[in-house]
Amino acid sequence: MADGSKLVIVESPTKARKIGGYLGDGYTVMASVGHIRDLAQPSQIPAADKEKYGKFGVDVEDGFKPYYIVGSEKRKTVTDLKSALKKADELYLATDEDREGEAIAWHLVETLKPKVPVKRMVFHEITKNAIKQSLEQTRDVDADMVDAQETRRILDRLYGYELSPVLWRKVGPGLSAGRVQSVATRLIVERERERMAFVRASYWDIVATLVAPDAQGSNVDFDARMVSLGGKRLAGSKDFSPEGKLIASGEANGVRQLDETGAAAVAETLKHARFTVMSMESKPYRRHPQAPFTTSTLQQVAGNRLGMSSRATMRAAQGLYENGYITYMRTDSVVLSSEAIAAARVAIEQHFGKAYLSGAPKQYVTKTAGAQEAHECIRPAGSRFHDPAELATKLPSDQLKLYTLIWQRTLACQMADATGSTATVKISAPAGEAGEAVFQASGTVIDFPGFMKATGEGRTSKGDGAKGETSASLPPMRTGQVLDATDVQADGHETQPPARYTEASLVRELEKREIGRPSTYASIISTIIDRGYVYERGRALIPSWLAFAVIKLLETKFPKLVDYQFTADMEAGLDEIAHGKQTGREWLTRFYFGDGDGAAANADEVHEGLQRQVAQLGEIDARAINTIEIGGGLHVRVGRYGPYLEDTEHTDENGNPKRAALPDTIAPDELTVDVARDLIENHAGGPRELGRDPKTGSMVEVRNGRFGPYVALLPVEGAEPADQGASAKGSRKSDAPRPKMASLFKTMSPESITLDDALRLLSLPREVGSYEETNAETGEISTSTVAANNGRYGPYLTKTKADGSTETRSLNSEDEIFTVDIETAKSLFAQPKYRGRGRGAAKPPVRAIGTDPESGKPVVIREGRFGMYLTDGETNRTLPRQYDPATISPEDAYRILAEKRAMGPAKKRGGRRGTKKAASGKGLAGKSTSKRSSSKSSSKKTGAANGVEAKRAERRAKVKELANRGWANTRIAEELGSTPSTVKSDIVWLTENEGYERPTVVPKGSARK
Repeated sequence: MADGSKLVIVESPTKARKIGGYLGDGYTVMASVGHIRDLAQPSQIPAADKEKYGKFGVDVEDGFKPYYIVGSEKRKTVTDLKSALKKADELYLATDEDREGEAIAWHLVETLKPKVPVKRMVFHEITKNAIKQSLEQTRDVDADMVDAQETRRILDRLYGYELSPVLWRKVGPGLSAGRVQSVATRLIVERERERMAFVRASYWDIVATLVAPDAQGSNVDFDARMVSLGGKRLAGSKDFSPEGKLIASGEANGVRQLDETGAAAVAETLKHARFTVMSMESKPYRRHPQAPFTTSTLQQVAGNRLGMSSRATMRAAQGLYENGYITYMRTDSVVLSSEAIAAARVAIEQHFGKAYLSGAPKQYVTKTAGAQEAHECIRPAGSRFHDPAELATKLPSDQLKLYTLIWQRTLACQMADATGSTATVKISAPAGEAGEAVFQASGTVIDFPGFMKATGEGRTSKGDGAKGETSASLPPMRTGQVLDATDVQADGHETQPPARYTEASLVRELEKREIGRPSTYASIISTIIDRGYVYERGRALIPSWLAFAVIKLLETKFPKLVDYQFTADMEAGLDEIAHGKQTGREWLTRFYFGDGDGAAANADEVHEGLQRQVAQLGEIDARAINTIEIGGGLHVRVGRYGPYLEDTEHTDENGNPKRAALPDTIAPDELTVDVARDLIENHAGGPRELGRDPKTGSMVEVRNGRFGPYVALLPVEGAEPADQGASAKGSRKSDAPRPKMASLFKTMSPESITLDDALRLLSLPREVGSYEETNAETGEISTSTVAANNGRYGPYLTKTKADGSTETRSLNSEDEIFTVDIETAKSLFAQPKYRGRGRGAAKPPVRAIGTDPESGKPVVIREGRFGMYLTDGETNRTLPRQYDPATISPEDAYRILAEKRAMGPAKKRGGRRGTKKAASGKGLAGKSTSKRSSSKSSSKKTGAANGVEAKRAERRAKVKELANRGWANTRIAEELGSTPSTVKSDIVWLTENEGYERPTVVPKGSARK
C-alpha cells in the first residue's frame, strides 16, 4: 500500500473487489467481513467486570452500557485494518446505508481509533458513477442511527436472556425466545389453532353448460353457475362461520343452502328447462402496473412465482447487489430516481416499442407506515439496465431468475395499463317448485396487454396482490334470447379452514402489522425454522407442538411481550431513536424497568417492565404449559424427547394413562379426536413382541424411539438392578434393570424384522479378533482386539489396545459388521484415518476446477460429510446450494474460496485458562520462606486442584464448541472419549454459570418435510 493513499472499508470481499475496480490507484479497499465486534457473552467478560456486565454483557444500572469485544475470529482482520490505516491519510467507511451498516462503521471508528480524517460514503448501488459520486458527497457517521441499532441489539439481548431461562425450566433445555421471532411464531400457532377449531360445512350449487352462437355464427359452449334460487341467494363459503354454521340464520336473511339431495333434484329439473338471457353487460377493463419492488414485496413475489424462500431470495439479492447488478436490496421505498425512470423507458422502447410506454413517467409513493425511504426501490443498477439475456452466462440460476423478476417489475411500472373489456351475463330458468333459478357467467378479454407484455402474464399469478382474470370471452347475447343447455350438474363444495402461512404470506402479514422491518424478515423466518418451532410442508409453515407449548407459556406469563401492537410500538420506538426524537437509554429504561409512577397516560399504556415481570412470575405449572388439549380426554404432551399423545380417560394394565407416539406426518390440525383415538387404540409407535430369546427366555420387542426404530431385550422378571451395592436403601426408580437395546439397520423395517434379525442385532458388538502390533518407537509388541458394531453415524470397527486406548474406522455397509474378518480390519487400521468421518483414505475429487490465481493452488470439489465443498488443500468452503458441482465456473469457485479466506480462521474456543490467576500471584515472591514452607503441602493440593479445574475448563470449552456445531451428546462423548452423562453435566454447568444457549435440535415431530 503506497504512502498517502486512502483506505476504504466495506463489509464483504465481493463488494471490496467491485468497488476497488472502480476507484483504481490511490485507494485501498478492504473488507471487515461484517461486524468486527459485538456484545460480549457473559462467559467472555473478565472477572473484574462480572458484577456489572456478567448477566447480559450490558450494565443495566449504568444507562445500559454495553460491553463490546473483538471476537477471536476478527482479531486478524482488525490487525490488518490497523496496519493499513497507518499508511493512509484518509479513511472512508463504505458500509451499507442502513442502521446495521451505520453501526458497523461506528464500531470500526471505535476500534481502529483513526488519527486521519474519517468520511462516510453512502450509495445505494455499486456502479462506477454511484461510487464516484459518493466520494464527493461524504458525511459523518449518523449517531442517531447507531443509537437505534445499538438499542435494538441490547433490547434483543435483554429479551432473550431474561425469557429463555424461563423456557429452559418449564418447557425444555436449549430453547430461546426472541422479540420478533416469538411474535411471528405466535401468528403461525394462532393460525393452526384456527384450523384445529374449524368445522367444515358443505354446500351445493349447480353448473349449466350452455350454447350460444358467436359473431361468425358458430356455436360456442360456456359455463354458467347458479347464483340464486326462488329469489334467495345461494349460500357460499363466506356465509358460514368457522363453526360450520350458516351466518345470520341463513334462510331468514335471504340466503338459501342447498344440500346434495336438493341440488341433484333441481339439476334434474333444469335439464329440461328453458334458459333465457335476463341481461348482458359489458364494462371497460383497466389494470394498472404495480409499484417497483421493496424488500418485502420482492420476498413475497419471489416466493409465489419462483418458489424461493425469504432466505434464498435475500442471499441471491445480496449477490446481485455486491456485483453491481441491482440497487440496495434492503429498502421499504418504492421511489425511482430520474436516472432509473429514464433507463426503464429506454429499455421498454427497445424491447416492446413506444406503444407500450406510459403516457408520462410514473413516480410511486410509499404507503407503508414507518417507511424510512433511505434508498430507492429495488431495481436494476445503473443508467442502463442489463438485459437478462446478457447475464445468462454470468449469473447462477437463482440470481438470474431473481434479476429477471426485478427487471420485469421495474420496466412494467413505467408501461401503459392493460386494457380490455369484461362481460357479465345473467340467465334465468324455471326450476319447478323450487322457483326461478338465476345463473351468471362472466369473461374478460384483454385488448391491449400493456405492462403484462413485460411480466409475461396471461393471467395473474396467485398471491401477487391482484385479482386474477381469465382470458375466456363470452359470445354476444341479447336480452330475451333463448339458450340451449347441453348439461346441468350439481356441484358440491366444502368450506375451507384459513390457509396456513407461507413465507410470502407471513412476510405480508408482518409488514401489515408493522412488526419487524423488511431487512429482518428473512432471518426471522429462518430462525423459527432452525429452532424447531416451525417446519415446512411444501411451502406451508406448520408449527410444531413445541411451538404450542412455548407460545402458551409466553401468552400466559408475558402477554404484553407477545402482543402484536406492543411489538409494533417497539419497532416504532426504534424508528424514533433513529430519527433523533428520543434516546436509546430512555427507551430501554422504560422497557426494562417500566414506565414508573405517573409516566403512563392511561392504564392501557402502563408497562411493568421486563425485569419486574420476570421477577414476579411466581409458580408456573409446567405440566399445564406443556399440555395441548385435543378433546375427549385426549391431549398432546410436549416431553423432553418430543411430543406424545396421552389418554386421560383410559388407562393401561398398570393404571397409567394410555400413550402413543405421534407420527411426524401428522400436523396439529390433522390430529382430530378420531385420529388420536385410533393412534391410542392401535398403540402406534408402541412395542411389538417378536418372541423370546432361547438363551435367557426374555422377551424381545421392536420399538420406536427418539432416534428411530430399535429392538430391546427385556430383563428377566424379578432381576435385581445391575449395580445394587451393599444396600438398596435410597434406591431410585432409575435403578431398575434396563433392557438391552440395539438400533435397526437402515435396510430393516419395524414391520418386517424377525426374531433372528433382532437377536443378531442384540449380540453386537461382535468380536472380530485380535492381532499383534509393534510400537515403532519402543519396539514393544502388544495385542489389539477388534470389535464391529453399529452406531448412530453408521457401522464401524473399534480397536482396543493393550493400554486401554481405542481407535475407530468406519465400514462401508452395515452388512460388513457380520462379515468383516481380522485381516480386513487390520488393513483398514493400517490406513490413515480420514479426518471427516474415519473412512480410511479420502475419496477422490468429484471435479477438478483449476489453479486458484490468488493462492496458486489447485482447486477441486470434494464430497464431504455435509455435502460438496470446495478446497485448495488449505481453505475449505461448503459449496452454496445455488451452484451445481458439475457446472460451477472457475471464477465463481475462486471467488467463494477468496471470501472464505478473507473471513480468517474459524473461531476456536477454549483457549488458555488460568492466566489471570497466575498473574495475580506475582506478589508472593516477597513472602517469608517459613510461610512458603508451611504451606507447601496445601500448595501441592491447590496445584492439583487447579490442574483438574484446567482440564475441566478445557473439556467444557470443547463441549461447547462441538455443541455449537449441532453435535448430539453421544457423538460429543465419542469424540472426547467421555460419556454422554458427563457431556450433559458440562452443558448444564455452562448453562447455569455462563448463560450458554445451546443451538436447538429440531425435535421429533417437527422435522421439516
